[in-house]
Amino acid sequence: MINNDEKYMRRCLQLARCGRQNAKPNPMVGAVIVADNRIIGEGYHVRCGQGHAEVNAFASVKTEDEPLLSAATIYVSLEPCSHYGKTPPCADLIIKKGVRRVVVGCIDEFAEVQGRGIRKLRDAGIEVTVGVLEAECKALNRRFFTYHREQRPYIILKWAQTANGFIDDHGQPLAISTPFTKMLSHKLRAEEDAILVGRVTDEREHPQLTVREWCGNDPKRLVVDRQHPLNLEVLHAHGIQSLIVEGGARTLQSFLEKECWDEIRVETAPLTVDGGTLAPQVPANVQLLSTACYDGNVIATYVRK
Repeated sequence: MINNDEKYMRRCLQLARCGRQNAKPNPMVGAVIVADNRIIGEGYHVRCGQGHAEVNAFASVKTEDEPLLSAATIYVSLEPCSHYGKTPPCADLIIKKGVRRVVVGCIDEFAEVQGRGIRKLRDAGIEVTVGVLEAECKALNRRFFTYHREQRPYIILKWAQTANGFIDDHGQPLAISTPFTKMLSHKLRAEEDAILVGRVTDEREHPQLTVREWCGNDPKRLVVDRQHPLNLEVLHAHGIQSLIVEGGARTLQSFLEKECWDEIRVETAPLTVDGGTLAPQVPANVQLLSTACYDGNVIATYVRK
């Protein structure tokens, strides 16, 4: 049976995802305020530079429900901030509102926070519970955490292949994706900051690498070769938190050999060719995160174990 803390934290996660495109470069965060087993306020971080999830949650509380705050619990998917950035500290706002308890999904790994928000709340006498649905809360902002912890973007390797493991037909482009899975690829592009291909793919196929079948901003377009290798430090300096690598095979293989990846997405179609460029092999040290079938094509997503 799911306890109340988990139930309301799942609502926080649901709200947080609404900020997937516009909250960047800030993390996605959701907040829910509960009193007498009833949600009296909720919100999420809508856009960078605007109010955080906690601010929006308190703003949504009706005037007649404000007296309930002294006995209320606020659930937040990410540790409340304790520093002045573009907005004041959310930890200070929570203290000012006088809630009884705070439930936090996971600690913020950003250097300006890292437990300071939780410490400030506890020093003010507020009961704080940390780690409810922690894995899910960390996974939601894995791009943000990787960017700050590793000083590089979160890297997604992505390719489409035939049932017998080829990515083209004797070196010629091959339509492997269906219209629907192509749309999903464009959805992914809208959610990530940059997309990369190798020089050969760029010259042979002239890929647009844009968001045409979805709404959102086009990712930054990057082309690399031996004379122009990828510099992760430069990407980090330019604020790129996530990178899709779409190939071709040699480029993808170079990332695999250097173990420079965080996620792998492979689309496999139920068709075969009798020759061509072999798709990369998914490494052994992976965990299958999800698998789904669309129009006969199977999309499998892997992460590191």
